[in-house]
Amino acid sequence: MRVVIIGGGVIGLVTAWRTAQRGAEVTVVDPEPGGGAAGVAAGMLAAVTELHYGEEALLALNLASARRYPAFAAELEEASGREIGYRACGTLAVALDADDRAHLRELHALHRRCGLDSTWLTGRECRRLEPMLAPGVRGGLRVDGDHQTDPRRLTAALLTACERAGVVFVRRRAERLAVAGDRAAGAVLADGTTVEADRVVVAAGSESGRLAGVPEEVLPPVRPVKGQILRLRVPPAYAPFLSRTVRALVRGGHVYLVPRADGELVLGATSEELGWDTTVTAGGVYELLRDAHELVPGITELPLVETRAGLRPGSPDNAPLLGPTALPGLHLATGHHRNGVLLTPITGDALAETLTTGDVPEEIRPFTPRRFDRTLQESPA
Repeated sequence: MRVVIIGGGVIGLVTAWRTAQRGAEVTVVDPEPGGGAAGVAAGMLAAVTELHYGEEALLALNLASARRYPAFAAELEEASGREIGYRACGTLAVALDADDRAHLRELHALHRRCGLDSTWLTGRECRRLEPMLAPGVRGGLRVDGDHQTDPRRLTAALLTACERAGVVFVRRRAERLAVAGDRAAGAVLADGTTVEADRVVVAAGSESGRLAGVPEEVLPPVRPVKGQILRLRVPPAYAPFLSRTVRALVRGGHVYLVPRADGELVLGATSEELGWDTTVTAGGVYELLRDAHELVPGITELPLVETRAGLRPGSPDNAPLLGPTALPGLHLATGHHRNGVLLTPITGDALAETLTTGDVPEEIRPFTPRRFDRTLQESPA
């Protein structure tokens, strides 16, 4: 079976690797494979602390993928010979004022209703775990099951694993979907040549809805959601600065700090509905540093080494679009929004099974692209 995957970000790469492992001939079409939103992401594997009201169905998928991460990380590191920075370090979510503390208490109650493992701590207990926290911390949630990985290392490992598995890379842009006989048949490149396939997967992140040639009724409703993020360096004299990921509500706004084993500290992230703009703004940098300074005052002493902005692929319900569409031969793996890195293992496994056997795994059925089909949403006259 020939499979063409349009998009070489982390989701496209994991789908290519897993599908090639099952014996398919896989081609990835992307001018710069290994790019995409994962290069900007912090890499939090936060199925519990990322829980939002009304997203209980997505929670099940996130938890299922999080459970696969230890084995996935070990297999990928062996297949690629590269470390992906997976750390089972846990997460601490804290609040700095009474309103944010009340919100965090409500989140803790939601965790308990959903059967999730999180522990309420006083402000003093939070500071005992992380001494760099500000004295004003009012309380927090300890979630030992929310871990992290390094998305840049993850992507590099997937690239190597794909190459070793025989995946072919066409480093050009797919201009349009090839359709033959009312069936997806490959990808048409800028020079007019066609990479033919029996199955096509659109995994182009926030650009998935811009591919020409896709019938309007199956075009994925994916939009870009801008996120600005900073990277700082923790000098040896300041180590250990933080021992785990720290998330916070600061006057109702979300901020997180993700410490890497190599001394990098990732600080993020804004969430902005600004179309295709990827400008790093003074206001975005200021807001992140201001809120982080209230949380961890010592952060202003650290060198700032990078500022970036990326585009998350958002969907109408903030959940991914996974599996076959109404157009035979066309599959989607996009719309992961803020959970792309977390959902990498389960996306690769599920798409590979669907592509090679035709069976859609139970865990991804709630996320079928057909839930947005206009014909299904029309009410009878």
